[in-house]
Amino acid sequence: MNGQSSGSKLPESDREDMEIFLERIHQLMPVLGADALVPIASAPEGRAEKQILICEIKGLKATGHLTPTGFVVLKESQAVLKERASAHQYPYTLASRRRLIEDGTLVEDGEHLRFTRDSEFSSPSAAAAVVHGGSANGLLAWKNTAGKTLKELESP
Repeated sequence: MNGQSSGSKLPESDREDMEIFLERIHQLMPVLGADALVPIASAPEGRAEKQILICEIKGLKATGHLTPTGFVVLKESQAVLKERASAHQYPYTLASRRRLIEDGTLVEDGEHLRFTRDSEFSSPSAAAAVVHGGSANGLLAWKNTAGKTLKELESP
């Protein structure tokens, strides 16, 4: 949204046409697989989504929360520097880590990687796999501060 006004005004009918056009773009982009206009969900909404969850491995700590569309790993979270030997069996994990490193979301910080901004993943397992450097079950890897796994939190 542009917060500055140029002073010129469109007629009301043209403004309505532009609003309809923008609404259709917002509907079409996800269908086409483009998520450029979809903001990272920042406010947790559901019961399990309200909790900050922690994923720890090798003394490193990542934090995040569930979103309606997946899982967000929060800025300043840590991830292992080197992928596991078995990671080559999971090309999605390797590709995700590579993409995050290339776009500056994951940067080397001493003996580990650090998230420079919030990053949304399709699932808790996808997020945990990037943090762990290989396959991980997100339902078991992510825990609340009391030590309950996401699986325990989601079961009725």
